Amino acid sequence: MIRIVIAEDQALVLGALAALLGLEDDLEVVGTAGNGKDALALCRERRPDIVLTDVEMPQMTGLELAAQLRELGLPCKVVIVTTFARSGYLRRALECGVCGYLLKDAPADTLAAAIRQVHGGGRAIAPELALESWSAGPDPLSERERQVLRLAGEGKTSAEIAKLVHLSEGTVRNYLSEAISKLNAGNRVEAYRLARNAGWL
Repeated sequence: MIRIVIAEDQALVLGALAALLGLEDDLEVVGTAGNGKDALALCRERRPDIVLTDVEMPQMTGLELAAQLRELGLPCKVVIVTTFARSGYLRRALECGVCGYLLKDAPADTLAAAIRQVHGGGRAIAPELALESWSAGPDPLSERERQVLRLAGEGKTSAEIAKLVHLSEGTVRNYLSEAISKLNAGNRVEAYRLARNAGWL
C-alpha cells in the first residue's frame, strides 16, 4: 500500500483528489492539509511514502515544503500537482528534490500512474513542461531576493518586509533593487509580475 499525504489549499480540489486516489486499491490517503506548514507536521507524524502538493499555498509553498522535507531527511517523495505551467517552477521543484510535476488538467489515471512511478523510484514530469523547461533561461534571483520580492508583491513596505525577514530596511531595499535590476524591470511591482509569470517566485 502506498501511503499519501495531500496538501492543497482549495477545499474542493483537496476533497476531489482524496476521493479519486481512494478508489485505487494500492493507494491510501493517510492525511490532508490546507497549507504547507500543516502538511509538514503531518509528514513528520505519519511518514507517508508520497506527498502530493500544490505549488502556491498559504504559510509555506509546495516548493518550500519539498525543500524542508529534504532538509529534515524524511523519506517521503514529493509530487507537485498544479495549474501553473511555468518552467521556472519546474526547475525550482527539481532543485528541491521533487520527483513528480503534473498539471491539474491531466487525465485522472495519469495521477495514479505517476504516484506509482515515483514510488518505484522513477520520475513523472508533464511532457509539455519538460520541453518548455529546456528552452527557458535560468532563474536569476537569489533565495533572499525572491523572498523580499514576493513580500513586496503582496503590498508590504520595505519597513514591513524588514521586520518579517529580520533584516535592516536598507538591506531589504538593496535586495529589491538587485531583483529589479536583474529582471530589467522599472519598479518592484513590475519585477514581481515578471518573476511570477516566469515561475521564479
